[in-house]
Amino acid sequence: MAKNYSSYAEVKGGLKNGEITVAGLVQGYLRQIKANAHLNVFNEVFEAGALASAKDIDARISNGTGGKLAGMVIAIKDNICYKGHKVTASSKILKDFTSIYSSTVVERLLAEDAIIIGRCNCDEFAMGAANENSFFGPVKNYADETRVSGGSSGGSAVAVQAGMCHAAIGTDTGGSVRQPASFCGVVGLKPTYGRISRHGIISYASSFDQVGTLTKSVADAALLLEVLAGADEYDSTLSQKPVPGSESLKKETGKKNIAYLQEALSSPGVDAEVKATLTTYIEKLRADGHTVSPISFEFLDYLVPTYYILAMAEASSNLARYDGVHYGYRSPNATDLESTYKLSRSEGFGKEVKRRIMLGTFVLSAGYYDAYYAKAQKVRRLIQSKTNEILNDFDFILTPTAPEPAFALGVKEKDPVVTYLYDIFTVQASLAGMPAISLPAGNNSKGLPLGLQLLTKSFDEQALLNFSEYFMQL
Repeated sequence: MAKNYSSYAEVKGGLKNGEITVAGLVQGYLRQIKANAHLNVFNEVFEAGALASAKDIDARISNGTGGKLAGMVIAIKDNICYKGHKVTASSKILKDFTSIYSSTVVERLLAEDAIIIGRCNCDEFAMGAANENSFFGPVKNYADETRVSGGSSGGSAVAVQAGMCHAAIGTDTGGSVRQPASFCGVVGLKPTYGRISRHGIISYASSFDQVGTLTKSVADAALLLEVLAGADEYDSTLSQKPVPGSESLKKETGKKNIAYLQEALSSPGVDAEVKATLTTYIEKLRADGHTVSPISFEFLDYLVPTYYILAMAEASSNLARYDGVHYGYRSPNATDLESTYKLSRSEGFGKEVKRRIMLGTFVLSAGYYDAYYAKAQKVRRLIQSKTNEILNDFDFILTPTAPEPAFALGVKEKDPVVTYLYDIFTVQASLAGMPAISLPAGNNSKGLPLGLQLLTKSFDEQALLNFSEYFMQL
């Protein structure tokens, strides 16, 4: 196994003192990928390209011209475009599709000399909380191979968890970076909506989709945010606000006012060991001088329904382009235009994607638009306003990331509503467009990782990362 560096600072130290080369690092990760191929983490490994890049970057490091990420080996989720490489969103409908341009995030990683080692398996079109909806099969959890990795960025999370790369890039629409981070014991950051360009990211729900990072340390999350964030002429939704610099990351020492959701401790739907972990951290924070108070979020029962109505409506619109005509899978059984549309879409999409397209089309239809979609938009605004109101009085909101640890493969997919409820704690930040982070909080009695989530005001990633750095030392 490649030496398990816990931060990029350690990698840089090893490169500087000659303990390792970038080529050696890449070879170590490739060995680890091969040894754990049964976990089904990668849809494709860019072995030749990664080794060639490693040699170039070793030369740049030796002559002092290496970028901010020189020697960082990164995996990307298979819904992120990389010119000249396949991108499928883990769907049959995009099988063998090769991207003709690179996403902004890939361009920014390569500009700072990161090495992209491969594309990771994910739920099809990023729709799922278990990574069981992939055309390429489920991703298994490195901590327990009988359990799910979380979704939709499950492959990205396990790649970091199992030492197959140093860091990974995922996307988070309703918790798709944070929930697998929790299940796999890594740091998962979802920045504020509008922080990182979505150009070249295959769309699921455009008003929610946000690129996020999966790392072993908060410092690496801060460094990747610094590289990836900032204005981009290809994405008009981006903020012009200054991006926090990773060099200003410091362990927060000031006393904070923290809210926690009392329902997380009172609800029978939350696992007993998850509750115990939350209670332990609340007590640690209080013992360290912080004020930690229970709050009740009055719209808690509306979070998941509001999110799914809006996300499915946007998915139905975004996925209309996959029609068997322009690109991607075309049914060999089609005989005319109508059968091309019907057969290509029904054969090309998996059952969960079809379910969401149909539900989304239903809530946007003439007779139901006001009853569902328009109402959900109003509730979204109420959720955002109420969350802002809470954050006027508190610095952070603390919750579990997920109500349970990773569940067994094949168990929950029989009832999609049960899986949707796994997003109960993550969708608040998505609906409100705020930054949130999942931090590893130890393992349960079965050795399964648990995570806790911190949420704060929009564009206040600096405070979130500073406090997270402190939180990790508790």
